[in-house]
Amino acid sequence: MASVIRIALIGDRNDAIIAHRAIPIALELVKRDLNTEVQGDWIHSSEISAASRQLDRYHGIWCVPGSPYANTEGVLSSIAFARQSGRPFLGTCGGFQHAMLEYARGVWGIAAAAHAETDPAAVDPVIAPLACSLVNVAATLHFAAGSRLARIYGTLGPVSEEYHCSYGLNPSFAARLNDGPLRVSARDGEGSVRGVELDGHPFYVGTLFQPERAALRGQTPSLVRAFVAAAVAEALTPTLSLEGRGG
Repeated sequence: MASVIRIALIGDRNDAIIAHRAIPIALELVKRDLNTEVQGDWIHSSEISAASRQLDRYHGIWCVPGSPYANTEGVLSSIAFARQSGRPFLGTCGGFQHAMLEYARGVWGIAAAAHAETDPAAVDPVIAPLACSLVNVAATLHFAAGSRLARIYGTLGPVSEEYHCSYGLNPSFAARLNDGPLRVSARDGEGSVRGVELDGHPFYVGTLFQPERAALRGQTPSLVRAFVAAAVAEALTPTLSLEGRGG
């Protein structure tokens, strides 16, 4: 196994963002819990090229909150790399939104898939304004039976998690998640999609909520711990495509 588990933090770091202050603390807590050396490297979206091999050296890819990103296409290419290669992936808040956008383009075949924050004139954006903004609020979640999130949290819910967002999955696209392989794994009390995971992938989870914020209260976020544990497993696995792993 690699001596250091390297996590690529995809996004535009800004310590004024609460989640960005929480992420290094969360990784330190996980490092202690797993007794494993963990290094999170912040990669500004402007530094990412779709043709680059710069993510090959990382055992996990975390697309962090803070959209809109300086380079949307670079972020989407990073998510595509994680999805297609089988590299463990976590997307929180803006990371969830862009994971949905990448999947809509790359798998659903919606070439013009749009995010209303950056394309407010889009007729039917995949990522649309929320009916009620979730800026610095906590809300209740329920997890799908048999889902990875239910196993990680050890319950079907309800649990409470924190948000800082005004955009989410357009409800008109939610039915596409019924047949997989990208499936709903978390909903709020009204049934809106708040988390997804990808069948057949070693670890691919996106959440509109920000589990990393628990670290600011001294609590190890269970989802971040599970993600890093998957990155540890990645470090023990020869580099193969997702197809080569049987996914």
